[in-house]
Amino acid sequence: MKQRTALQLCAKLIGLVKPLSGWMLLAVTLGLAGHLCAAFITIEGAAALLNQVSGTAALGTGLFGLIAGMAFLRGILRYGEQACNHYIAFRLLALIRTRVFQALRRLAPAKLEGRDKGNLIQLITSDIELLEVFYAHTLSPVLIALLMTAFMTVWIGRLHPLLGLTALMAYLTVGIAIPAGIHRRSQGLGPQLRQQSGELSSMVLETLRGLPEILQYGTGSKRLKELDQRTGALAENEQKMKVLSGKNTALTQTIVLFFDVVMLTTAGLLTLRGQLDFGSALLAVVGLMSSFGPVIALANLGSTLQNTFAAGSRVLDLLEETPVVTEITGRPQVGFTGVQAEHLRFSYGEDEILTDLSLAIAPGRITGITGRSGSGKSTFLKLLMRFWDVQEGKLTLSATPVNQINTANLRQLESYVTQDTHLFHDTIANNLRIAKPDATAEEIQEACRKASIHDWILTLPQGYDTPVGELGDTLSGGEEQRLGLARAFLHSAPLILLDEPTSNLDSLNEAVILRSLRQEKEDRTIVLVSHRKSTMRIADQVAVVEQGRCS
Repeated sequence: MKQRTALQLCAKLIGLVKPLSGWMLLAVTLGLAGHLCAAFITIEGAAALLNQVSGTAALGTGLFGLIAGMAFLRGILRYGEQACNHYIAFRLLALIRTRVFQALRRLAPAKLEGRDKGNLIQLITSDIELLEVFYAHTLSPVLIALLMTAFMTVWIGRLHPLLGLTALMAYLTVGIAIPAGIHRRSQGLGPQLRQQSGELSSMVLETLRGLPEILQYGTGSKRLKELDQRTGALAENEQKMKVLSGKNTALTQTIVLFFDVVMLTTAGLLTLRGQLDFGSALLAVVGLMSSFGPVIALANLGSTLQNTFAAGSRVLDLLEETPVVTEITGRPQVGFTGVQAEHLRFSYGEDEILTDLSLAIAPGRITGITGRSGSGKSTFLKLLMRFWDVQEGKLTLSATPVNQINTANLRQLESYVTQDTHLFHDTIANNLRIAKPDATAEEIQEACRKASIHDWILTLPQGYDTPVGELGDTLSGGEEQRLGLARAFLHSAPLILLDEPTSNLDSLNEAVILRSLRQEKEDRTIVLVSHRKSTMRIADQVAVVEQGRCS
């Protein structure tokens, strides 16, 4: 997690409010007016009683009407403030979610490969939800508290400067010193809590996906023990946060009572010395007691902001993360006339995969690539897809460097099929339409015939409208792989990249698909990565990759 001070983090989070600054101004105005109404209900009541006791004025319906009006307005203004704050919060949460998904799209797949999926889910869901506390219950309350402090300090100070100074000290202690102290005491708990929560989510997700293996090998008790340990550690940190919150509340109430006594004592001494009349002394004390609401709201935030700031920092880290490759736009469109790789070098960190790979792929042909696992065959396909950029050497498509082709154009020219096909929790037809959203039923069926899966789909109760279940868990590995091939056929790209496309298929289905691929080469170019000798038989040329080189 990137290290930021609380002020830096606040500044970045506040920067997101700019599109809704008008609503924020309205929320602060309504909130300030509401708190002033609440304070002056008590102050006006005290003033009325003073007038009654002194005989200068009688209690009349006008005064009662004024107090009742302020009470009614207090409710309306409070509702308006909360409505504005929550409108801002939920609009911003929607905006942040959109930006997070855009960031994930920019970062994929290079920056997300191997990343903790449970932590990502935690960030997208609960971390973003926690920001609601900042936007709805922190930002405008801070501004309201500052304005209320300034107004009441001046109002009480006009009765006597020493009383104004006492009020200012009270507001600053409750609204700034206490939350700052609690924030320092809880330093580190928030990030640790978010990290532990994300790791627990990852473990639960991993456990649910691996239940068959856990049951098969009898490791359930060990897994449950690990879950209990992580849950216990998380609960322990949450308890620390709750204890701090309780101490914060107790300390706040004690300090408020202390300053009430200080104000009462100071006003009393000034009255005894003849520097202040009794009425002004009473109004000063009542004014302070009735105006602590906004700063108490700030004090109560001290123990919760750590968690909120930790969530905000995790979200900002993702938004500010630099992608491995950037999207290319604004270049001339290119067609497909072949691929040329010259002296490619590529490493994942310090692990060098390709050392000096050169390969020409002619259009209208099937190029087979074989070699040992880890020799760089799949990496070469990913470089063609521009999931990563080439580090050294030259990789061109249609005589144009791959990193100079519009990203959308490149995706139109290529279909990429891996041995692990991802299926969404949707129907078979909708899973296939990812490759071509406007595909007709006839086009989908033709693609499935080529992938040797059409007849099997027709045996299902709902045919092409049959749901495949989450992650395709209702299908076999071979069925998933054939649906992946059907997607590639439906996409109709001139270049098809196949990574072990028949690894999960029996010999009969493999033969059908290989026949389809041989027929497809009339209109398309196929790059076929496989360990199977039977698969390589359809290749017009076979390149062997060993230790990052082609032979």
